[in-house]
Amino acid sequence: MLKKIFVSIIFFMLFFLISSCNNNINNVDNKTIAQNNKIKIVTTIYPEYDWVNNIIKNNEEKFDLSILMTSGVDLHNFQPSAKDILDIGKADLFIYVGGESDKWVDRAIKQVTNKNFQSINLMEILKDNVKIEELKEGMEDEHDHAHDSDEEHEDEVHEGEEHDEEHEEVEYDEHVWLSLKNAIIVCKVIEDKISQLDLDNKELYKKNLDEYLGQLEELDKNYAKTINSAKRKILIFGDRFPFRYMFDDYGLDYYAAFKGCAAE
Repeated sequence: MLKKIFVSIIFFMLFFLISSCNNNINNVDNKTIAQNNKIKIVTTIYPEYDWVNNIIKNNEEKFDLSILMTSGVDLHNFQPSAKDILDIGKADLFIYVGGESDKWVDRAIKQVTNKNFQSINLMEILKDNVKIEELKEGMEDEHDHAHDSDEEHEDEVHEGEEHDEEHEEVEYDEHVWLSLKNAIIVCKVIEDKISQLDLDNKELYKKNLDEYLGQLEELDKNYAKTINSAKRKILIFGDRFPFRYMFDDYGLDYYAAFKGCAAE
């Protein structure tokens, strides 16, 4: 029974990874033209889209909710089209991850035409919880090994000099949405922004939020209970590893063949 539950957890994790890095989404029509009286919300990945949907439940008709990264689009290689930039510029609320892959967002925001425009940067909201990319044994490529050797040599020859400035820029793990605890934090911010945009229905959005957070908290408890009773807490990935936020939440360890998550 425990094995079946654990397998279910892995499938859940894979679903959220695929839905955000490879966003295989059904029934999302980005081509719908928003009516002037609708509140326009643009999201970049599916988890953000899903969080908003749960918060505006029973009042969806008041919103024009869209998602940029549709089926087959990779977060790490996404480049917005002219229409995407236009949609963001007209948005009342724009929600994005905010990591290395979202460098294009600064350019898009400069072209915003909506004077009431607001945005939510997940990594900015979660700044205290954002993790630096971790390299574990087996995840280094040839470049990493060469870089490590160069660093050791520099430390020996130029100790105390300004070689630190030559080090590679710190990389942060963008997959913040793969933690239920992070999702709870972000959903509270999203609800607050939506309530500001539609004060007449703020009680509904607060009710929806409380209901949804209850579901996330229950799922979090079930994860913890299942993992705490597991005999083994190390998982092996023969591919990329994007689940660090989730693994750290529950005290799991891992080994993987590649670092990060990218199409190549």
